[in-house]
Amino acid sequence: MSGTPIHLADTRSRQYRFGDFTLDLERGFLRREDRDVPLRPKAFEALTYLVERHGRLVSKTELVDAIWPDTAVTDNSLAQCLADIRRALGDESQQVIRTVARRGYVFAAPVVAGPAINAPVIVTPITVVPAGPPAATSRPSSRRWIVGGIAVLCAIAAVLVASFRRVAKPSARDLVYTQLTDFTDAAVAPALSSDGRLLAFIRGEKWFGGTDQIYVKMLPNGDAVRLTNDPLQKCCLSFSPDGSRVAYTVWGQGQPFATRAVPVLGGESTLMLPNAAGLTWLDEHHLLFAEIKSGMHLGIVTATESRAEHREVYFPRHERAMAHYAYPSPDRRSALVIEMDHRPVWQPCRLVPMDGRSPGQPVGPAGICTGAGWSRDGAWMYFTTATDEGHHLWRQRFSGGEPEQLTFGPAADDGVAVAPDGALITSIGVERSALWIHDRRGDRPLSTEGTVVYHIGDASLPSFGRDGRSVFYLRESAGSPRELWRVDVESGRNDPVLSGVAVAEFDVSAEGREVVFSTQPAAKASQLWIAPVDRSAPPVLLAAGGENAPRFGRDGRILFRFAENNFNYVGQMNRDGSGRSKVVPYPISTFMRISPDRRWLMAIVPSSDATWSSKTMAVPTDGGSPRPLCIYTCWGGWSPDGRFVYVSSDVRTRTNSGKTFVIPAAGETGLPDLPKEGIASLRDAVTIPGTILIDKDDVIPGPEPSTYAYLKTTAHRNLFQIRLP
Repeated sequence: MSGTPIHLADTRSRQYRFGDFTLDLERGFLRREDRDVPLRPKAFEALTYLVERHGRLVSKTELVDAIWPDTAVTDNSLAQCLADIRRALGDESQQVIRTVARRGYVFAAPVVAGPAINAPVIVTPITVVPAGPPAATSRPSSRRWIVGGIAVLCAIAAVLVASFRRVAKPSARDLVYTQLTDFTDAAVAPALSSDGRLLAFIRGEKWFGGTDQIYVKMLPNGDAVRLTNDPLQKCCLSFSPDGSRVAYTVWGQGQPFATRAVPVLGGESTLMLPNAAGLTWLDEHHLLFAEIKSGMHLGIVTATESRAEHREVYFPRHERAMAHYAYPSPDRRSALVIEMDHRPVWQPCRLVPMDGRSPGQPVGPAGICTGAGWSRDGAWMYFTTATDEGHHLWRQRFSGGEPEQLTFGPAADDGVAVAPDGALITSIGVERSALWIHDRRGDRPLSTEGTVVYHIGDASLPSFGRDGRSVFYLRESAGSPRELWRVDVESGRNDPVLSGVAVAEFDVSAEGREVVFSTQPAAKASQLWIAPVDRSAPPVLLAAGGENAPRFGRDGRILFRFAENNFNYVGQMNRDGSGRSKVVPYPISTFMRISPDRRWLMAIVPSSDATWSSKTMAVPTDGGSPRPLCIYTCWGGWSPDGRFVYVSSDVRTRTNSGKTFVIPAAGETGLPDLPKEGIASLRDAVTIPGTILIDKDDVIPGPEPSTYAYLKTTAHRNLFQIRLP
């Protein structure tokens, strides 16, 4: 008998053990000890793929291509898949499946390949061939050798299991939370004075661009006192070095970005610096802030309050991208930048040198970074970032290393301020948005599950069908990607239009039979697809080169936005992807709605006017010069039949839902009869003949001005102090 190595049955390579779990690929189950653990098919496939490659990095692209080959999916599908797996494994601390920022995932738990615990072990006979002359072999001794080997394997497995259990303990249990505010609504955007005694924040649901007011309180138990009383959009609070003033960014109501300051002891706010956003102090005389260079190109600079010693620190490459604010390091040599790209979509945080010698690099976890800060010794960078696993607090060593997630769970963390003693202050809570309708029956909800996606100024806006009987909208919910849904207005019945497809932006054809939409595959350029609304055929890929914001144009054309030479343009192509060309030669910024006759595209267009960085224009889809709608940035769209144009006021607070003006459109042009330069102020819109006022902003135009849909958002957020172990 020739020498043969020990080998187990073929089932060995189809079964894996890690911790308390057995993954059996032959029988198709995941089991924890003696209990089955349910997993959806795609989650089971993803877990199998990661386990079979345990210990090595699996990129997002590789995982998506393996689990969803030739299918239109986005990061949302992958995120939900991983969330299902982590929930099944109890991996809230992400020690089993670790996220490697901007690269992918590693199955980090020790894995033993072999049969399930109760499965028989089949061993083939072996013969040991000695190096010298043949010697007699003993069957009992072979059996003892095999038994001993199995015992060693079991001992190793026990050690690995114990090691896995130690690693998987969540660090979140060591955090100590102290509630600092107790509002029934929301508190966001925390900022601390340098001595850590005063806390400023916005009392409202929006950390960026809301029109709610700024409050301040003495820590730990002082009363919250309101400092401001204005209708402007706000963000980016910071204290002066002596703690006597709070600076904040304002815009809206026809005003461009500016920084105002208000005394913490009360009094009127004053203009501190025009064309300045996200202002903070480097010392008593030098400031760090963002300014518009041209159009909408916003970047980080440093200067004195009189704008002397002006020096650029960082500007994004694309002319539509905007670096809104930055957090300087304690030694003032580096800064963490919060920025939007050209679409505009919030990006991961960026670490840049203060001397402006390079554009720096992304840091922190891959995802939407909305807040950042530094430990007082500069050793740690902190972030609040929306990733595949939710919106949470993270940290990363300035000297290098992978980002570490600090908080977990269903509640979202947003904004971070670092106290002198190292404690972190953030806003924690939940937010849900539902679709409602106002008509002859009054006000009532149309959506009852998930949360409705409504990003003002992009192509994910809900919209009525041409007949006014249904509303199309994007919905996010646990266990599903961001899907396109349709609700019947009369019955309230909600149905998916593209089930299982993660949609970024969409437009429904005039006759309501087709939808063109974009997706954002993991680690790939965005894609455009077209599909029948009745799901009678699968989606067809139109383009995959980064095109976005699709619209149905005239004569069967597809309109879209694309980037060229660091500017955004309106493009068009045939339904088969051929015949690509620019619609107009001038750049645009952000798409809003398109007129029902497809003659006009409402868009934000960069302005050469020194007073306004951008204007809202009606761009002709057959080419030609744009027609001004507002001399500043306003929002709106057309009624489904094109008889009215809607313009919203952007003035919404906790107690004021804003205004929308419904202006008749001329039949021959499809546009309102406006002043040559557009609406100069929203008050002026009331004087236009036939204008109707709706006491709500950002409404979704219905078949008549008396019928419209809108989003009702419920937010409950408060500020908490978190002490790290």
